[in-house]
Amino acid sequence: MKKPIRILLVGAKGRMGKAIAAAAKNRSEVTISGKLDRSDPLALSIHDSDVVIDFSHTEATELVCRTCLENKKPLVLGTTGHTEEQTKLIEAAAQAVPILFAPNFSVGVNALFWLTRKVAELLGPDFDLEIVEMHHRSKKDSPSGTAKRLGEILIKARSHGRKRPNGEGPHDEIGMHSLRGGDVVGEHTVIFAGQGERLELIHRASNRETFALGALRAAQWIVGKSPGLYSMQDVLGL
Repeated sequence: MKKPIRILLVGAKGRMGKAIAAAAKNRSEVTISGKLDRSDPLALSIHDSDVVIDFSHTEATELVCRTCLENKKPLVLGTTGHTEEQTKLIEAAAQAVPILFAPNFSVGVNALFWLTRKVAELLGPDFDLEIVEMHHRSKKDSPSGTAKRLGEILIKARSHGRKRPNGEGPHDEIGMHSLRGGDVVGEHTVIFAGQGERLELIHRASNRETFALGALRAAQWIVGKSPGLYSMQDVLGL
């Protein structure tokens, strides 16, 4: 029988950390070899793992990346809200070890990414674009990493489109609206508003298990991969 993938979980006391640990108990192909919080010594626990999953905080990103580099361990990075400097650090580390960096690990959300691109390409520049996202009151980054990624997808799709008849370019403003309240796990809506019609793509998460299962799937996938920066789109083959 194949040995389970050993996962070192950083940020184990957070919402996502707890969800990942709970989901792993029901999957024989993975095991949580260690649970750490931000203040725990990462270097002492990493030797007994095959891969690191980090859902802690952006402040820990540099230490996590450096420790994975020193020990040649793949990294699944799920924190969002990084600065430009932190993002460059992640990209640099990915030149030496495989890193899967994703704003959202839900299979459904990654399908939403794909659908958003296809719809934007099909409808062209004649539709106005809006993104609305809502999360629980404790979420710190706003807009969410998922909303930012949706915006990037729309900008890229529109940049390849034709110019509007009235002379406006393809980089028209994309509205982005963030709502915070209650215990909402996550909701994202992409609105394509045209003359006489409107199309909406919506994803709603009712619990964190969907994200946890996606993170575990990503951890299994990235073990043995070559150095590089990967996403859930790579995992799902989209």
